[in-house]
Amino acid sequence: MKTTLATLIATATLALAAAGTAHAAALDQFKTFVANTKSAKGEFTQQQQRKSTNGKATPASSGSFVFARPGKFIWNYQKPYEQLLQADGDQLYIYDKDLNQVTVKKLGNALGSSPAAILFGSNDLEKNFTLSEAGMRDGLEWLNAVPKARDTTFEQISIGLRDGIPQAMELKDTFGQTSVLKFTNFQRNPSLGVQQFKFEIPKGADVINN
Repeated sequence: MKTTLATLIATATLALAAAGTAHAAALDQFKTFVANTKSAKGEFTQQQQRKSTNGKATPASSGSFVFARPGKFIWNYQKPYEQLLQADGDQLYIYDKDLNQVTVKKLGNALGSSPAAILFGSNDLEKNFTLSEAGMRDGLEWLNAVPKARDTTFEQISIGLRDGIPQAMELKDTFGQTSVLKFTNFQRNPSLGVQQFKFEIPKGADVINN
């Protein structure tokens, strides 16, 4: 489960927000979000829409996030396992507390056509995604984002918006599996400290550079 979660976010799993009216179409809300949301923070739950081998639903994970465009974020899993994913604009750090191990990746163009580009990346999203309206469902206005790159892990990303705030995100990967994220306490453009995204290697941790 931990590996699945790390892979999802390392290819950078997450959300999207918008500022707009309650009845504005998702695409309009999205474009307003891109123009006006430079940073945000909130809480999330995440669950895969499939059952485990014993027939039970896979356990949901939960935690908090904070981001500042472009390329800076902290995605902190608190339950059921503690795991931290943090990017400072240049490097991505994945810290597994149980193993006391840090994996370091070059951020570079890794965001590209990944879900994280929607939240953490630059404003030029239509360069990497084909965007389209997906109508109303479960009380939310939905937007589909299909990556233009063929080598991405995800086939389609769907974002559900209400009152200009992200409520849900569905990530369908190339294996046909879907992960659902739900967001609460979403705050747009909070005041963030200059050193907020600087990662400190925990004492005694093993460091793996990829």
